[in-house]
Amino acid sequence: MAKIVSFSDESRRALEQGVNALADAVKITLGPKGRNVLLEKKFGAPQIVNDGITVAKEIELEDPLENTGARLIQEIASKTKEVAGDGTTTATVIGQALIKEGLKNVIAGANPVALRRGMEKTMAYLVQEIENIAKPVEGAAIAQVATVSSGNDQEVGDMISLAMDKVTKDGVITVEESKSLNTELEVVEGMQIDRGYISPYFITDQERQQVEFEDALILITDKKISAIADLVPILENVARAGKPLLIVSEDIEGEALATLVVNKARGVLNVAAIKAPAFGLRRKAILQDIAILTGGSLISEDVGLSLETVDLDMLGQATKINISKDNTTIVANTDDRVKAAVDKRIDQLRRELAATDSSYDTEQLQKRIAKLAGGVAVIKVGAATETELKDRKLRIEDALNATKAAVDEGIVPGGGTTLIHLASKVAEYKDSLTNAEEKVAADLVAKALEAPLRQLANNAGLEGSVIVEKVRESDFNIGYNAITGEVEDMISAGIIDPAKVVRSALQNAASIAGMVLTTEALVVEKPEPEAPAAPDMGGMGGMGGMGGMGGMGGMGGMGMGF
Repeated sequence: MAKIVSFSDESRRALEQGVNALADAVKITLGPKGRNVLLEKKFGAPQIVNDGITVAKEIELEDPLENTGARLIQEIASKTKEVAGDGTTTATVIGQALIKEGLKNVIAGANPVALRRGMEKTMAYLVQEIENIAKPVEGAAIAQVATVSSGNDQEVGDMISLAMDKVTKDGVITVEESKSLNTELEVVEGMQIDRGYISPYFITDQERQQVEFEDALILITDKKISAIADLVPILENVARAGKPLLIVSEDIEGEALATLVVNKARGVLNVAAIKAPAFGLRRKAILQDIAILTGGSLISEDVGLSLETVDLDMLGQATKINISKDNTTIVANTDDRVKAAVDKRIDQLRRELAATDSSYDTEQLQKRIAKLAGGVAVIKVGAATETELKDRKLRIEDALNATKAAVDEGIVPGGGTTLIHLASKVAEYKDSLTNAEEKVAADLVAKALEAPLRQLANNAGLEGSVIVEKVRESDFNIGYNAITGEVEDMISAGIIDPAKVVRSALQNAASIAGMVLTTEALVVEKPEPEAPAAPDMGGMGGMGGMGGMGGMGGMGGMGMGF
């Protein structure tokens, strides 16, 4: 396919136009008085959203050169979402400002490489400053972060705060769509496994179609069990102990499964069986998690253990087990010995988490840590219409991500306040730079830091420049509250940002802006000309009779005989 090649000013102008097209659509959503954007959907009703990253992902420009610029600014939002979970609109606004001011200087004759180097040095200084001023988040501040990030929805803020309190910072909080009109919080205590009972004959509560055990024993193995002879010794010991038994194995089938079902029906054994979750090495790792949580041993040939040699001391213990058609929840009896083993396992998983670059592995490790540490909370989002439901779900996901980021790296004054006061510090830092063009880069970074507050004020119907000056002349915590229209103490007003979100927005905006400034040529695919529409054929007239198809005889002797 042919390519379009563009150089110098032409390529930079095209990039800037693409950047502006996307950023202008995204930035109107910034702040509590930001506007909505309506997105046309090929199938179904249009979607109305107030979420920067969702808007950014929907934009594709007709001009291939400009579309490249739009894709670059979209990368700022995507990377910020990936790292911090929120702050995508702020990152986009800063990125647009850096590119705009930077290109002005490049066109005026500044060296783009020196500008990029100056921006990187200034950003490194700002990141360190953010780290120094961030305060740990605790108590009511958690709800405040969530409330601000959800578009000042107090109900959502309180719900996320309660969820984090229930499952601790290591827990997993997921957001799902509800079939009701209300938004509700559901907390699953203990370890939940996404596997249900192998046979419905194990059910103990017919009304709820569930298996419920109390003070139960758990046999955990990575072996597939077919012969009942493998289980006889341990089943006899469990029957004498008079306790329910849950068997977690790769699979259980044939004679072994039939015998368990018969003994359950006769009341000889109170037993149930589930398949082990996941596959391969991940399955063995999760089975080991279950064994550690319940104080048992994983029966595996890898460690020299077989089913024939199992005794009661090797079985895990649980105060309560609940098994449905799809899930199993184990509430373990955590004495000091088990708690120490669980803490050690969590530390090991955290080290694995720190070492991995895979987003999938990161998600799986976080879930395993959560299941060991405290549990899982589910926020079920309800709304009157599907359009409102999707928008509300996006807001809650943003709020949840922002809250997690705040717990990770602390909080700073929100509403663009921190950025304005950091801009004043850049003036002091600039004096330490020796290269004139690097000093110019520091100045353009300082100017770009004003962009989020300026836009936030514009969205509230005020003159951004006036608000920026008022905040600049105030103390560090003093900023503009777009809800009340007052300049006040942002921490006291509960308008706070996660330091991680502010840091990520700055770093990602500077990274992409630096690449745009140093771009001298663009190579993009030339769009294929659309094929002309087919000519109108008019009426096709009758096709005439097709004549008889003749007898279909001879099919008779094809009987299927069993």
